[in-house]
Amino acid sequence: MPRMARIDAPGALHHVIARGIERREIFQDDKDRDNFLERLETIVTETHTPCYAWAFLPNHVHLLLRTGMTPISGVMRRLLTGYAVSYNGRHRRRGHLFQNRYKSILCQEDPYLLELVRYIHLNPMRARLVDDVRFLERYPYCGHSVLVGRGKNSWQDTDTILSLFGENLLTARRRYREFVRKGINQGKRPDLIGGGLIRSVGGWIAVKKLRETGASQKGDERILGDSAFVKTVLQQAEEQLDRRYHLRTRGVDFEHTLNRVAHLMDVERDRIMGSSKDRQAVKARSIVCFWAVHELGISQTHLARRFGISQPAVSLAVRRGEGLVKQLGFSIVEN
Repeated sequence: MPRMARIDAPGALHHVIARGIERREIFQDDKDRDNFLERLETIVTETHTPCYAWAFLPNHVHLLLRTGMTPISGVMRRLLTGYAVSYNGRHRRRGHLFQNRYKSILCQEDPYLLELVRYIHLNPMRARLVDDVRFLERYPYCGHSVLVGRGKNSWQDTDTILSLFGENLLTARRRYREFVRKGINQGKRPDLIGGGLIRSVGGWIAVKKLRETGASQKGDERILGDSAFVKTVLQQAEEQLDRRYHLRTRGVDFEHTLNRVAHLMDVERDRIMGSSKDRQAVKARSIVCFWAVHELGISQTHLARRFGISQPAVSLAVRRGEGLVKQLGFSIVEN
């Protein structure tokens, strides 16, 4: 059975789980964990990807991310590939470190954002890496310590989460602590790892009862949310695929896009594809990058190779290009 395509869009909330191949350990010591942590910090900062929760376990990691202008697939590709190369070099091993396909679940923000933060941050306790919640507050490889003020980092988005518990920082942290403590006895939460309405209504038994009544349900393992949310996400994903197919049938590819931008911006193709720092050429290059990523589905990694620049530079160009397209009212095809 072929894999289903990942679903993503700017602003989407994702619970990401990356496991070691055959569930083997991906961290041998704190030096490995620090290496992964430094890479995570660099990448979410460079790509402007909000991170609300994270936890490192011996053989897998949990992340709660919101898509910025860089697709989650690009963020995870950089993170996992870079770490795997470094890990293999340090430990003198070869081959894959992670399962070939990490799990990415697009989540409905209300009511799942806080539930996921709590679920992810309690993972070290469930895995018995720490004895109780007091030690969890000082565990350096989990975002919980940062939210309660015991740990520090500049890249974790604590403001968004704590603001949901109150305007006063001390009050918010106290209420957050109470919220986490109430989740300790919940144990594992299979309802928080995808399946759309199928899991959110109470599991397969509840779904079976609903089906017996003739109720129509909509579920998808890539999505966590109620039926309406699942349907909306799938419809938007289908519309995006339909648009890309429509553009392809009209001959809109990278070359067409390059020519279109050259005409709209009155800039020669060679200057767009070259290393010119001329302001107009930089703007044109940014629009090409934005349309290539969001209209044609071309990866930022591919664009980086094509333009001879770094992936973070492409990410910056995509963000700049989006603003220019909105400001100038440009369209990738003639209206």
